[in-house]
Amino acid sequence: MALKASQIKVGDTHSEIVVENLSRTQVVMYAGASGDYNPLHSDEVYTTQAAGYPSVFAHGMLTMGLTGKMLTNYVGDGRLKKFGVRFTNQVWPGDTLKSTATVAALREEGGERLVDLTLSTTNQDGKEVVSGTATARLDP
Repeated sequence: MALKASQIKVGDTHSEIVVENLSRTQVVMYAGASGDYNPLHSDEVYTTQAAGYPSVFAHGMLTMGLTGKMLTNYVGDGRLKKFGVRFTNQVWPGDTLKSTATVAALREEGGERLVDLTLSTTNQDGKEVVSGTATARLDP
């Protein structure tokens, strides 16, 4: 069901857990789905010994996709007009991620009702891994 302008106000938030205990299998499955086979995401030996990271880590776009899952759950399918993020920290296997959208503005443009949202996805320690913004079309 699509979010309605009459249901929200500036300052409202919507949060949900988008992944619990991210598994290495999920990261590798994303590599296959996206075609991004960078060894930093799947080769433990390369990642720890050659690149110097403590472990393999998730693709930034996987984290963006999980954040997008929260957005479409909130505003409804086919409602997003804009969606952009900045990757602020890495996401590791075992992480649990919570995404939050905050209503920044309600407006009309070109005959459409729109909501502007600020976004934040954090890990189980409260550390932000993604920040961003989105705009979605609303029903009255």
